[in-house]
Amino acid sequence: MKSQVRGGTRWKRFAVVMVPSLAATAAVGIGLAQGALAASFSVSGQSFKVSADKLVGKDFVQYGSYTNGYDLKGKEAHHPVAVSGFRSATITNMCQSVVTPDVPFIGSVSLNLTAGTGDTPVTAKNLYLDVADLDADATFTNIDIGVAAKDADKGPGIQPGTEKNVNPYGFAQQAEEAVLTNVEQRAWATTAGTFNLSNLSLRLHKGVKECY
Repeated sequence: MKSQVRGGTRWKRFAVVMVPSLAATAAVGIGLAQGALAASFSVSGQSFKVSADKLVGKDFVQYGSYTNGYDLKGKEAHHPVAVSGFRSATITNMCQSVVTPDVPFIGSVSLNLTAGTGDTPVTAKNLYLDVADLDADATFTNIDIGVAAKDADKGPGIQPGTEKNVNPYGFAQQAEEAVLTNVEQRAWATTAGTFNLSNLSLRLHKGVKECY
């Protein structure tokens, strides 16, 4: 069975109907590249944007959760997220951007990262994405919608180390494959067992320069 979902979804609440997501951060991805580590870190006060031409994810699960972290003034903050997990994924023509505002004597500074822009896509294993909002076209293969989070077994399961942030009896969905195209997403965090960024390019820009 295949089900298609077309873009325009916005995450306004914890318990919303969710679609798969895409995110990649070089620092977190490379730092966790030696194993599927638990996401026990506190997220920064900045979300980041990611775009991609295509993501193909195998063994997919998604459920509601929240992140623990800070705002840019150092106060504790909690962000509702849709967590997407894949046992493996390939990403074509990926762009990531994050804007740091109010840098002394400079103003805003943008960090832009691109990867998977040539013949070799970005690849990841045991990939988890904490997403705030998403626009994409998506096709699922053999999808189950409305599974209890603790019983979702097609994907990698609830991310180790974050179980206390998830209601095990809450809404989840799963599929054998998820294909997303024309992806535009804002996320708070990404973790992966391995994250291979082909054709990696990282640049800093004065002012606001984002992927979309």
